Amino acid sequence: MSEAIRFPHLGICLEHVGKSFSVFGIEIAYYGVTIAVAMMAGIFLALYVAKKTGQNPDDYFDMAIVGIVISVICARLYYVIFSWEEYKDDLLSILNTREGGLAIYGGVIGAMLTMLYFKRKKKIPFGLLGDTACCGIILGQIIGRWGNFFNREAFGGYTDNLLAMQLPLDAVRSGEVTAQMMEHLQIIDGVKFIQVHPTFLYESLWNAGVLIFLLYKINHRKFNGEVFLCYLGGYGLGRVWIEGLRTDQLLLPVVHWPVSQLLAGVMVVVSILLIVLLRKKGDTPKGENRRNESDGKLKGTH
Repeated sequence: MSEAIRFPHLGICLEHVGKSFSVFGIEIAYYGVTIAVAMMAGIFLALYVAKKTGQNPDDYFDMAIVGIVISVICARLYYVIFSWEEYKDDLLSILNTREGGLAIYGGVIGAMLTMLYFKRKKKIPFGLLGDTACCGIILGQIIGRWGNFFNREAFGGYTDNLLAMQLPLDAVRSGEVTAQMMEHLQIIDGVKFIQVHPTFLYESLWNAGVLIFLLYKINHRKFNGEVFLCYLGGYGLGRVWIEGLRTDQLLLPVVHWPVSQLLAGVMVVVSILLIVLLRKKGDTPKGENRRNESDGKLKGTH
């Protein structure tokens, strides 16, 4: 099987992009390494934001340790639930995540459940937790999407735009190959390539823009939770159009609507409405921290 990945209009041809590497005879998937790096980077950014905003970084480190476990479980369950046909005849395969199968929305749900738990345990307002943690969450998403690159997954339909990506036909799952891709099949050095939207790249770049905005917004927010709502709306807005390009959408049973696209749309609408309503309220929610007028920094409640 060819290991090449090509971006023809950018003049980039990566001849050997493996899915794993071996250490002392043990195969380690690049997907797993990418997810691990994403988690660590997200944790460090959340700790940095906590420190910069006058909070105790240890609270967020404790939350991250629990959150990683819960988020991975939720990400896998989300994927399995909406891809049940793939797993119903081999339940043990549910435990195998080496080939991918972690849904980011499930991970976000897991992160929110963790924040609800720590809201009660640490007595930190949920809005403040969300504002701080979301910066780390989206950095993790930016990096984590590159796991799809190594797995040759999460791509869109045929395109001939500037960022078009070419993948060997025998390196992708047959169910994700469309008739239009086959119509534009190219044979290069004897290898059959399909040309697709690199949607993982689109989402990574989009989220990078969202992260820049969130880091600016953290010191210019009007109420606790505003940055978190901006994250939900910003990420959701990107996911609405990017998800529509993909050929591996998770669908709702019976109606067969793309569940991630629908959830993204709901996130955008709800976050905008809440931001408008809470800004009109014109005050930090009762019991949450307020901005220190003398130095402009956020002082956490411990």
